[in-house]
Amino acid sequence: MTARPAALLFDWDNTLVDSWSVIHAAMNETLEAMGHPRWSRSEAETRIRASMRDSFPSLFGERWHDAERIFYAAFERLHMDQLVPLPGAADLLAWAAGAGFYLGVVSNKRGAYLRKEATHLGWDKYFAALAGAGDAARDKPAREHVQLALDPGNLQPGAHVWFIGDTDIDLICGHNNGCVPVLIRPQPPHPGEFGPAAPQHYFPALSGLQAALQAL
Repeated sequence: MTARPAALLFDWDNTLVDSWSVIHAAMNETLEAMGHPRWSRSEAETRIRASMRDSFPSLFGERWHDAERIFYAAFERLHMDQLVPLPGAADLLAWAAGAGFYLGVVSNKRGAYLRKEATHLGWDKYFAALAGAGDAARDKPAREHVQLALDPGNLQPGAHVWFIGDTDIDLICGHNNGCVPVLIRPQPPHPGEFGPAAPQHYFPALSGLQAALQAL
């Protein structure tokens, strides 16, 4: 039987909030300004995984800091107006906090933006830690990022922690840190899609995750 976890660590973008529209728009402004072809929405969803400090140098070379400034100027202009909680997110967080789970976020969104969004939604009260890109020595999927999110509870990564996200980097992060990797997205995983980083649990929506946790 599946053991009840002590801690739930969440990805943020497109796990708890729908943010692809703003990420896609800001990315295309950046690509265009840097002389690169624009990306389709599906291309953006496929390619955007790692944090900016891990992905922009390979994409933009020595000018990656210029690209960073362009991206964040666009993002700052757009993100609060387009911030939309995913269905079931508010109910899940309120229930899980009340049920005594340790809750944290490990996101490759810059930490200041992550915390601003959580506060705007009134969700900051649920989380012991909101760990964003740049807050730890290394970003997700590195152990330092996960440990930062667990430190307020004096917890270590392990099988008592469920790592919940919507992309391969979240599953890799869970596996790398000995946590239980949980995939949340409408489409079920394809056979072999994630290789050795396959999810241990899959739910098409956050309501399914909540129901499974309530049953433990």
